[in-house]
Amino acid sequence: MANDKWPVYGEITGPIVMIGFGSIGRGTLPLIERHFKFDKSRMVVIDPVDTGRKLLDERGIKFVQEAVTKENYQKLLKPFLTKGKGQGFCINLSVDTSSLELMRLCRSLGVLYIDTVVEPWLGFYFDDKADNSTRTNYALRETVREEIRNNPGGTTAVSCCGANPGMVSWFVKQALVNLSKDLGLEFSEPATDDRKGWAKLMQQAGVKGIHIAERDTQRAKNPKPFNAFWNTWSVEGFISEGLQPAELGWGTHEKWKPKNAREQSHGSKAAIYLEQPGANTRVRTWCPTLGAQYGFLVTHNEAISISDFFTVHSKKGKVKYRPTCHYAYHPCNDAVLSMFEMFGAAGKAQPTHHVLDENEIVDGKDELGVLLYGHDKNAYWYGSQLTIEEARKLAPYQNATGLQVSSAVLAGMVWALENPKSGIVEADEMDYRRCLEVQAPYLGTLKGYYTSWTPLEGRPGLFPEKIDADDPWQFRNILVR
Repeated sequence: MANDKWPVYGEITGPIVMIGFGSIGRGTLPLIERHFKFDKSRMVVIDPVDTGRKLLDERGIKFVQEAVTKENYQKLLKPFLTKGKGQGFCINLSVDTSSLELMRLCRSLGVLYIDTVVEPWLGFYFDDKADNSTRTNYALRETVREEIRNNPGGTTAVSCCGANPGMVSWFVKQALVNLSKDLGLEFSEPATDDRKGWAKLMQQAGVKGIHIAERDTQRAKNPKPFNAFWNTWSVEGFISEGLQPAELGWGTHEKWKPKNAREQSHGSKAAIYLEQPGANTRVRTWCPTLGAQYGFLVTHNEAISISDFFTVHSKKGKVKYRPTCHYAYHPCNDAVLSMFEMFGAAGKAQPTHHVLDENEIVDGKDELGVLLYGHDKNAYWYGSQLTIEEARKLAPYQNATGLQVSSAVLAGMVWALENPKSGIVEADEMDYRRCLEVQAPYLGTLKGYYTSWTPLEGRPGLFPEKIDADDPWQFRNILVR
């Protein structure tokens, strides 16, 4: 892609190693070409399948068809990461590769690193001998947080920097600033590294909780066939996280827990999980275009990191304030049908997995934002409304969902290049203004909306319900039972 119409944010002086070349990898490649100077002869893409190889061959970029495994990752990656002079960059967009082990290797070599999820080695998600607490994203995140405590500082490794987790953490800060101004609060915006300041501002604003509220309305030209799983992003990734336990950051305002809720025994204890799969757990939420809707409580790193980041502690370390936070995801209709089909077969995934590309989609958009609720203005959604038509014009090889992810990877890469000695960081700890400045041109309409909707609207209806009528924003009222 030519750079004449787009800003060049910097130079990657060493090799670039991209692990994984699925829908997000293919979408990220042209953004790297647009926005960075780099030596194409020292870029390599590694993936166990070669479905995207044509794009690489056209550009003269080296392709290695191999899976990165626990047994081979050091021998396979080290020669590529250390080829020639300069500082290299590892972009991990794969599944079944340990994010923790890869970032350790990269940091030991002085190589910048970024991923979109704390990914484990193959087998973790479907280990039927493991306790459900160990299969949570909380457990995965704690391994990274422990690494930060044991090895602070050093070469930058950006953990969990896609659309969500990632971009939505920047949305939360922007939404909180907007809301605080509209509430008429007297405040000074906290510095990026002022974690206590941000948490106290959210407490001052009276936010009880946050939904990562997303509605994907992209529609395929052709109907989904039976016995196939269709989605607008990685099917493997969605199935893996969807079969993990439902998981959410747990707020101090909550008065009730489901009977199958479980607490964590170590770490920040900022989250709980349910003894049921997230993709089979429904919650009530709201997005601007279609309004009230059901979403799926799929576990995501940001549900834990956001609740953890915005926690207010007493001087003795006791939790005084913490917002509830969880994903409330309504995927495209084909993905909903695919999930029902899969759970109807006792969780056995269909043999055919397919990601809808930009040419197969007739219309629709991905409306992805954060819903801050429980304050004096009730609820405020802030986020990206990106249509498939806009996505086609902005960048090749991706639909609206993919562009929200790949542009967040771009923003994270820019931040890492500009802050190369920041250690391991999550999106919550990055400069949200700089990251959104880089990403905003790819997000379509970026806007905030207030709503009077609550999860009690229209309830109780024809059947009796156990609801908390005194506090609409209790999780008791949000969870569909």
